[in-house]
Amino acid sequence: MTPNLPLVILVGIMVAAGVTLVLERSLTRILIGFVLIGNGVSVLYLVISGPAGTAPIVGLSDDPMSDPLPQAMVLTAIVITLGVTSFGLALAYRAWQLTGHDDVQDDVEDDAIRRRAEKDETSVTFDEADAALPDEEGSDRPRRIAPRDGTP
Repeated sequence: MTPNLPLVILVGIMVAAGVTLVLERSLTRILIGFVLIGNGVSVLYLVISGPAGTAPIVGLSDDPMSDPLPQAMVLTAIVITLGVTSFGLALAYRAWQLTGHDDVQDDVEDDAIRRRAEKDETSVTFDEADAALPDEEGSDRPRRIAPRDGTP
């Protein structure tokens, strides 16, 4: 069996364009990238499934039958791609409603963690931060017990 070279090139172009679009900031472009990757994988399944044959019904013909498994996998991939597309459309529409654009913003916490990692600082856990706070006089809040490693 020899693979169909134009279809293999088409799969490569679709997946490469899809990955490029998924790495963008716009949710619309990310969504189009997922659709391209899904369709590229579907075409890949059909390319590697082998040559076309007769319908996979025993006794219908003496010619070789086509394999029904890749066709079932492509149908499943189409359904999954449709679900991801509809969810992505809902996210993009809601982001556009709230902000007027569909760009993905940087997360402030991720940026702080990245800066801390660049400085090689350790982060303070919740218990350590709470134990470091002074207790207010007359409060009914129970006093926190210091961690076992000896830090205050």
